[in-house]
Amino acid sequence: MADIADGEQLALQGSGSKPYILKNTGGVYSCSCPAWRNQSIAIERRTCKHLRKVRGDAAEDARVGAAASGTPAAAPARAKKSAAAADGADASEPAEKAPPLLLAHSWETDVDLTDWWMSEKLDGVRAYWDGKRFWSRLGNEFFAPAWFTAGLPDFPLDGELFGGRKRFQRTVSVVRRQDRSDDWKELVFVAFDAPSVDGTFEQRLEHCRNWMEKAKPAYARWHEHARCQGTPHLRQELERVEGLGGEGLMLRKPGSRYEAGRSHTLLKVKSFKDDEARVVGHVPGAGRHKGRLGALEVELRNGTRFSVGTGLSDAERESPPAVGTVITFRYQELSDDGVPRFPSYVGVRIDAPPFAATEKPKARAKA
Repeated sequence: MADIADGEQLALQGSGSKPYILKNTGGVYSCSCPAWRNQSIAIERRTCKHLRKVRGDAAEDARVGAAASGTPAAAPARAKKSAAAADGADASEPAEKAPPLLLAHSWETDVDLTDWWMSEKLDGVRAYWDGKRFWSRLGNEFFAPAWFTAGLPDFPLDGELFGGRKRFQRTVSVVRRQDRSDDWKELVFVAFDAPSVDGTFEQRLEHCRNWMEKAKPAYARWHEHARCQGTPHLRQELERVEGLGGEGLMLRKPGSRYEAGRSHTLLKVKSFKDDEARVVGHVPGAGRHKGRLGALEVELRNGTRFSVGTGLSDAERESPPAVGTVITFRYQELSDDGVPRFPSYVGVRIDAPPFAATEKPKARAKA
């Protein structure tokens, strides 16, 4: 069967007067037909009869997964979520079983972190290695090449797919590909825990370190940790990491066990706060941005709406995140009305739970 090369598009005549446009963007295939657009699942897991006509059922089944009947495995979920798709809800959808990850709380200066284990907070994509494959925080598979996973253990590891500081968007574009491309050579899997090991954090990290040093996988390493010597040491290390372009620090409580869900045994420390918002509109640009995006109009989970106009590259202004997309942004603090002050765009969040559309959003406010 034919295929669509990376970066190319193909026009295919449907039942209407205008042809449908099929694209391959970074290994993610799309079609302009309503059947493809209205699926409320992650875009990399969607398919349609037009893509199947061009690429063949076997290629599409291998790309998105298929049930025994030969239909896409996500079809039942698509039917259940049709209403969400109709009103523009986010296209991400958790898989049937997400990995049991330990999640962090933010440090509010109310805990003495002396003797806690301190490490850099990596600006990558959280990934759970189950002994055979990588999974996202929502339970969607990351299609890593075999040469990338060579040398990884047969027991679970919790870590980050990392492409370097200030390369979050590039990392996202690589891990969401489905063609197991050579672009994965830009990444490394940094493991910082071994969830299945029955022991303290120190024992789990040592187990992980021993494996990495013996197996020496080409594209994986363990994440180094150091003891925090007190608040002055914490502030000094935070300043150093952020000065290098890092995101912040993570602190683990000594002797703590691995537990699924948010825990106060894992704390993140950053100078700037961050949050997620759902894109609800595009504000046209003015001046040098005339003719392209000026700002993203976004909505928090509580319905608060505001604009994010900084942090976007020229390319992102030319082709902005679609309405319904969940983004991450940074900000300094919340105003008295609960609006983030000085919000700055970070990137599209591919592993965030979907936002439900707000029926009656709060009045739009300026940060």
